[in-house]
Amino acid sequence: MTLKYKIFSSLLVGPLYPHQRNCKQRERDTKASNFQFNSSVYSLMEPSISWKTLLTISLFLFFVTPQSSLAIKLPFHPQDLLPLLPRQVSWPILNRLHGAVDLLPTFVGAASALNETGDWKGACFYENRAWMEFHNKTGSEFGGGTLHLKVSNAHSWTCMDIYVFATPYRVTWDYYLLSREHTLEFKEWESKAEYEYVKNRGVSIFLMHAGMLGTLQALWDVFPLFTNTGWGENSNIGFLEKHMGATFEQRPQPWATNISVDDIHSGDFLVISKIRGRWGGFETLEKWVSGAYAGHSAVFLRDSEGKLWVGESGNENEQGEDVIAVLPWDEWWEFELNKDNSNPHIALLPLHPDVRAKFNETAAWEYALSMNGKPYGYHNLIFSWIDTLDGNYPPPLDAHLVASFMTVWNHIQPEYAANMWNEALNKRLGTQGLDLPDILVEVEKRGSSFGKLLTIPEQDDWLYTDGKSTSCIAFVLEMYKEAGLFDPITSSVQVTEFTIKDAYTLRFFENNSSRLPKWCNDGDDVKLPFCQIKGQYRMELPEYNTMDPYPHMNERCPSLPPKYFRTQNC
Repeated sequence: MTLKYKIFSSLLVGPLYPHQRNCKQRERDTKASNFQFNSSVYSLMEPSISWKTLLTISLFLFFVTPQSSLAIKLPFHPQDLLPLLPRQVSWPILNRLHGAVDLLPTFVGAASALNETGDWKGACFYENRAWMEFHNKTGSEFGGGTLHLKVSNAHSWTCMDIYVFATPYRVTWDYYLLSREHTLEFKEWESKAEYEYVKNRGVSIFLMHAGMLGTLQALWDVFPLFTNTGWGENSNIGFLEKHMGATFEQRPQPWATNISVDDIHSGDFLVISKIRGRWGGFETLEKWVSGAYAGHSAVFLRDSEGKLWVGESGNENEQGEDVIAVLPWDEWWEFELNKDNSNPHIALLPLHPDVRAKFNETAAWEYALSMNGKPYGYHNLIFSWIDTLDGNYPPPLDAHLVASFMTVWNHIQPEYAANMWNEALNKRLGTQGLDLPDILVEVEKRGSSFGKLLTIPEQDDWLYTDGKSTSCIAFVLEMYKEAGLFDPITSSVQVTEFTIKDAYTLRFFENNSSRLPKWCNDGDDVKLPFCQIKGQYRMELPEYNTMDPYPHMNERCPSLPPKYFRTQNC
């Protein structure tokens, strides 16, 4: 008997007693089926046990003794005690063990009739294997199948594993408490294409690696990222600190700069970081996967009469649509100061005088006006992030999970899915009009993979059904291309492959702090190499203004947190 078990047993004498009870447990297949089981469980029998005792048990067993020394299976895992503790005690521990990233399932394999998937470790069951059995119980044209999942060697009697199962045509889920062989029924395949796909590629299996408790905690962590509250703002800050190593040092007031517009020129760059609300949550996830320390961008333009304007892709119009807009500076700045509830942090990045001298203001205006009013570039939004097979996905993300996420959205909001990725994937295949399931099947027919398809670089001249597609940063950099800033390699640079980080690391900006406007960072004892004009926290732009453009720039770059190391000339 191990030391861990002796201490555990002695601590439990008196307060905890085993007892038997019958309980019904619903196990779901694709259409849901029911069964009953008896389980020996431990419950709290006397109120005399204190949360301090539970805390002592939990902390000692989980943190002091290594898991490898557990020779005898405990009736429950130390983590199982955490919900019984007071919230002020349990939640800091849960936050240490789990976070928002734990909501993402992990791909563990694909079950087919040709290959058995096995030998992965679950959150609860440490030995698992799966296989597919085809049948035609319904007498349908393509028949159906039964997925077998055998689980064993649970780390405790009270744990469970949660799984997500996906094909290009459906996504379902199930959870398992008993150590035995379980089944998941697919009564009928939707088409010959689904049958062929499953026969060759199998049903993808994803594990919620944090288990039930961790998944619930992750949901609790993810939800506030998108809320327009102080809780949401703190959650976004905490996520970026934890997963990117970002810092949020408070600036001295005032947090908005009194700007002299005479010091701003056409082509000067604006980067914006939002940290609360819907866009704050979206930008937080975008920053995490791409390594950018800002989530939005815009650009200055001055007309022939000297009036200052801001060009922006992603401005919300009166109909609630995100479009490309060219707005008067005063109007744009008034909104950011008084109406934008995402707590935007904004920095001005002035062009270097030599770069400004190259900037063709007439060509820039022509481009901006030709795009004014067109839709935001959702079509290629994710493709600037994904350049490699495995170097852009923070664990547990991977191409399998991206495909499953797309499959879910394809069912929930097919029009949204078509706008976000279907057209772009068709262009990469050289096809037209295929929806996501057909795209996945076509990739399989060609002997390729969905992961490889995602890495094909976007082309700036691709025309979508609603015209050229430019995200916020692609709009700015396309303007830079038209204005001559990428000469003489303009034709060999695809700026739709650039992230916001890729943009602010370009060696286009002022590198002499003495030439920055006098009001730049006014009142701040830390002098940044750019001008932060709004925000409670000091903005940071790692590798700012360090990289000269080169052909095929940013088409094959890894971007894994927290270091976001990129290979040379990728």
